[in-house]
Amino acid sequence: MDAIEVIRAKRDRGELTTEQIDWVIGAYTRGDVADEQMSALAMAILLNGMNRREIADWTQAMIRSGERMDWSRLDRPTADKHSTGGVGDKITLPLAPLVAACGAYVPQLSGRGLGHTGGTLDKMEAIPGWRASLSNDEMLGVLRAAGAVVCAAGSGLAPADKKLYALRDVTGTVESIPLIASSIMSKKIAEGTGSLVLDVKVGSGAFMKNVPDARELAETMVALGTDAGVRTVALLTAMDRPLGRAVGNALEVEESVEVLAGGGPADVVELTVRLAREMLAAAGVSASKDPETALKDGSAMDAWRRMIAAQGGDPDALLPRAAETMTVEAPASGVLTRLDAYAVGLAAWRLGAGRARKEDPVSAGAGVVLHAKPGDLVRAGQPLLTLHTDETWRFDRAVEALEDACAVGEASGEQLPLVIDRITAA
Repeated sequence: MDAIEVIRAKRDRGELTTEQIDWVIGAYTRGDVADEQMSALAMAILLNGMNRREIADWTQAMIRSGERMDWSRLDRPTADKHSTGGVGDKITLPLAPLVAACGAYVPQLSGRGLGHTGGTLDKMEAIPGWRASLSNDEMLGVLRAAGAVVCAAGSGLAPADKKLYALRDVTGTVESIPLIASSIMSKKIAEGTGSLVLDVKVGSGAFMKNVPDARELAETMVALGTDAGVRTVALLTAMDRPLGRAVGNALEVEESVEVLAGGGPADVVELTVRLAREMLAAAGVSASKDPETALKDGSAMDAWRRMIAAQGGDPDALLPRAAETMTVEAPASGVLTRLDAYAVGLAAWRLGAGRARKEDPVSAGAGVVLHAKPGDLVRAGQPLLTLHTDETWRFDRAVEALEDACAVGEASGEQLPLVIDRITAA
């Protein structure tokens, strides 16, 4: 078997065999298939697609390229959650300790941000002393101590995906739904969790811009998880406006702690509670208390503090603050009808909260704070956004990103419901 044969088969709209997929993934991981050959195959997949059997085989081949984690030594079920990414999406931070407080273990392997979407690890690293890199034994120790762990995936987990993801990022093939689905699910299945809830974002600030594409991605991932023996459900959720009022690493940690303290923005609380209930149901846990109660009675906060401390962090430490701030004012009086998520995310990125390349540093204190959300009444000249950065030269480009971000009218504009749909196995 050779790479050219496999490339031609998909180029000509053929169906790749299980043997072809196993061979090409293994050979690429070993370095026997060149980057340019895998680039050609990825482009052929983007243009011609894959059927369910091909996607399942591709996913399993990537799982087999590395280790598979095992949580069978734990005395409670495990539940995991994955978001496809958005602007202000800090849900993992309050969600993991909340689900732990209600009776399930949460082994949450997370990633870093790239471009306008934030990364969970970047947010958590704003906490002084907190460590993202843990060995498998350390992860197990944190789970037993706190009920939840949020950390980076080890190098042995789906190495084929890590290599292919980097290639897709520079060859214009990221948008392929089969490749997105197999990338996400190979890592999640290899993590060894017993159940998985997917938060598939929809809108300008998300990877999927419209509901039909998001539904296709969700259905594909739910099928992959189900076929692999992982109880999997997906929610389609709105990302046409930012989630919550804080966008940026330390700013989002601060907002997450507010949620854990029983406060916080209504949309963040609603989605956190909804996802927690889905995770507990998928794990088959009869919760001793409802997630909403666990936020109010302090038990979720207790789990958060244990989790942060177990990973070397100081839950009482002051969070980093940006050196400079700038206010963006409402352009007119009326109802804020639109606040574009992508534009706000791009502004936060330009302020230093995000990175253009995976090796770039991020500013812990940089970001955007929203003083109004779509549907709110605003007055001309009132503060609409506060920009945070350590370097004043960044303000001009951030403001430029926000030029067409908002609209003010006489009545509320149309926006997606926070939870659009729920997808389960067919």
